[in-house]
Amino acid sequence: MEKDQNLESEKNISEEKENDKFSNIESDESAENIKETLQRTPEEKILDLEDKLARAFAEMENQRRRFEKEKEEAHEYGGFVFAKEALNLIDNLERSKQILENDESLKNSEALKKTLEHFDIINKDLINVFSKNQIKPIVSLNKKLDPNLHQAMIEIEDDQKEPGTIIQEIQKGFTIKNRLLRPSLVGVSKKIENKDKKNQENKENLEDNK
Repeated sequence: MEKDQNLESEKNISEEKENDKFSNIESDESAENIKETLQRTPEEKILDLEDKLARAFAEMENQRRRFEKEKEEAHEYGGFVFAKEALNLIDNLERSKQILENDESLKNSEALKKTLEHFDIINKDLINVFSKNQIKPIVSLNKKLDPNLHQAMIEIEDDQKEPGTIIQEIQKGFTIKNRLLRPSLVGVSKKIENKDKKNQENKENLEDNK
């Protein structure tokens, strides 16, 4: 027991010496800094203070800019997510409208006519609300395919339109504040292939592979 106590005492003495060593080093460094400060001329002290002030103001300005940027991005991103989710309302209205129009038991009925009219009113109101919040539909039909706004889903043979012209809109796209919210899903025109020529080419390819 006495041996353990002696070891513990020696350990504490060693730690105290080590702490005193670091304290002496810190004291020496502080004394050196104070000495250097006292030896500076008033002009040097003023220049040093001006430099520190300039650095402090620059850091404050950088922090303010970072805060403003983060605040703006959070606001815009939050609005972007909400707007994208809200588009589901328009999609669901359009799907419901198509289901009712294809229902044989409702075709040419007065009930269907009135229901579709209500759907059109709701759809128009939604578009107006979106428009007031800078959410606008992308005009696609009869436009040239733009990869920045449109996503081609199918190609449709059509000699009346220039190849790459949008002739079918599968799902309407939207922008928000000139930023793409979602692309329009479209069908684009392509030239009608000459079947006789195609069959001849296939025949020649088969012969070449024999």
